[in-house]
Amino acid sequence: MKLQRNGRTKALAIGAVALVSSLSLAACGSDNNTTASGGSSASGGAASPAAITCAAKQAPLLGAGSSAQGDAIDVWKNTFGAACSGSTLNYNPVGSGAGVQQFNQGKVAFAGSDSALKPADVTASQAVCAGGGKGVDIPMVGGLVSIVYNVDGVSNLVLDGPTIAKIFDSKITTWNDPAIAALNPGVTLPSSPIQAFHRSDDSGTTQNLTAYLAKTSAGNWAYPSSKTWAGHGGQSANLSAGVASQVKAVKDSIGYVELSYAQSNNLKSASINTGASKPVEATAANAATTIATATPAGTGSDLALNLDYATKTEGAYPIVLVTYEIACDKGNAPATLDTLKSFLTYTISDAGQKAIGDKGYVPLPSSVTDKVKALIPTLA
Repeated sequence: MKLQRNGRTKALAIGAVALVSSLSLAACGSDNNTTASGGSSASGGAASPAAITCAAKQAPLLGAGSSAQGDAIDVWKNTFGAACSGSTLNYNPVGSGAGVQQFNQGKVAFAGSDSALKPADVTASQAVCAGGGKGVDIPMVGGLVSIVYNVDGVSNLVLDGPTIAKIFDSKITTWNDPAIAALNPGVTLPSSPIQAFHRSDDSGTTQNLTAYLAKTSAGNWAYPSSKTWAGHGGQSANLSAGVASQVKAVKDSIGYVELSYAQSNNLKSASINTGASKPVEATAANAATTIATATPAGTGSDLALNLDYATKTEGAYPIVLVTYEIACDKGNAPATLDTLKSFLTYTISDAGQKAIGDKGYVPLPSSVTDKVKALIPTLA
């Protein structure tokens, strides 16, 4: 076990040192431990809007994974770096699948994943989490999967589970298909072919969308929920940014991205007919209604959640996701453990959650954040 820990520490340290000069979030300064609310950082940099307790011995921190939380990480790392001038954070939004793989190879201190760890992932993590530790799911970012589209003259598209499944499986191929028309009475739909885009990389966003389709498509989605796209036909693009870019550029297109990408690219989002009294719009508030009803799926230190994709509650947007930060419950690399805990303590704080709420994410409910706040100090 000692060799495992040392190997992980060495890998993280080498990668971090190589990145420090180009990825510092603030100028080098002293290692003062705290930045009070509204106070200046130790280096005299920008004031921090929240109380952030920096690690006693700060260190560079490497993470990788979910592109869904990329914008959230950008917000957090700027604030955290200004407060803790001796810490640097580099996060590579390579997708959930690649992030978990890098974590289980000991290349990063934490991974971001839009779906909970599979049993095989947990088993693999035991090779890098020293002392009998294992990877655990730590809920951190709430969001929703927006069905984005680019169709001239259509501004309030309504879709449902069966129709979305048929579109992304090439069973509905034109915009004026009777199934789409039935959901959008009075809307003039073009006869043009549908250009559907899906993720080319292994993605937790894909897994959450396909979990929704598996629950709500009335058998029209014949594939299991998975990070890997299985639908027939369509075109692929890398990461959420790639899908958003393609939908924005290609007329008569449709795709799926997180709300933050829809907003930043000025893309229109479909409302979802869930069986409630009226279609539900893709808004953070409506997603929060669904996330608030999540039930525990993990045990012990693992805080994975069960999400109700088939909800029919009024105003509850069904295609939601929770991004987990993946870390060892014990056996984290000693060189970065304190900085990791410091960073996660900030991101789950009320201030940290509010900061990303302004960017289209969904602040997690206290029923979730209270458990995360209790867990982080126990990471070892």
